[in-house]
Amino acid sequence: MKKTEQYGYAPNDLIPPTALADDPPLRAVRAFEAIARLGSVTAAAHELDISPSAVSHQLKILEAFLQMPLTERQGRNLILRTEGREYYRSIRSAFNVLRQATEHVREQSASRQVTISLIPLFGMGWFIPRMSGFLQENPDIDINVVYANHRNYPSDAADISIRFGAGQWPGYRCQKLMSGKMIPVCSRSFIKWHGLIDTPDQLSAMPLLHDEERNTWMAWFQSIGVKRPLRSSGPLFEDGLLTLAAVQSGLGCALMREPLIAPYLLSGELVKLSDHAIDDGRDYYLCVRQDSELSKEGVNLQNWLVKEAQR
Repeated sequence: MKKTEQYGYAPNDLIPPTALADDPPLRAVRAFEAIARLGSVTAAAHELDISPSAVSHQLKILEAFLQMPLTERQGRNLILRTEGREYYRSIRSAFNVLRQATEHVREQSASRQVTISLIPLFGMGWFIPRMSGFLQENPDIDINVVYANHRNYPSDAADISIRFGAGQWPGYRCQKLMSGKMIPVCSRSFIKWHGLIDTPDQLSAMPLLHDEERNTWMAWFQSIGVKRPLRSSGPLFEDGLLTLAAVQSGLGCALMREPLIAPYLLSGELVKLSDHAIDDGRDYYLCVRQDSELSKEGVNLQNWLVKEAQR
């Protein structure tokens, strides 16, 4: 059977040849999805607020694009062919994701929500322990907490981002929130096993853990006056959260950023081995996008973050 006889029209009559390799016609896909989900052209037309003939036309466009029929007539009913059922199963989940995302955005616009993105250790060690204070002051605001990519910070959809680095990210207004200086720490169990560590020379002989790169310990020892050759061996961890877990497990001593481990120092789980800190030029910044203004709720959270960081 020729395609003209099979379809009742020549497929390429509906779509320019140059479009056949491009993305599918989204209006036509949407019309087909409604037909398949609701069971009829009439129901699809009612949902899409267009005429049944317009729905049928969109279906023809999609079938022409795919070069195969998706439906067939059985009496007065339009049913899905095998190809139509398979295609509907493939696109159904995508439409479900779109509907859920749209509903989420609509809910956000109708409520007082603020989204903040941050790296895990900042959330665990600083933000979440203080979060109840903000919620008590602002009981009508809902906070969405999401992860921020701590490596390159691509643009995200958060209202506020807490970022770690030199303070310059294209498209963002950045305000320094707190210092990123590092101090040496270990666990209390490590002290019980190895004994008190009173001097830098004693510390240099201990198992050392490395956060992100191996040169920081060497810089710390040199800045405090240890002259002899130093080891750069020992486990290397990708980020502060993994380093914290290693310290808590008693694997060794690590240089960590004091504001984020304050709860563990306060509880005595971690022990500060020296007040001497080293600054690698990176700090924590409160960032908002330049192309949009914060909502009233976002401004409340921003001001609260600054106030808490200054305590």
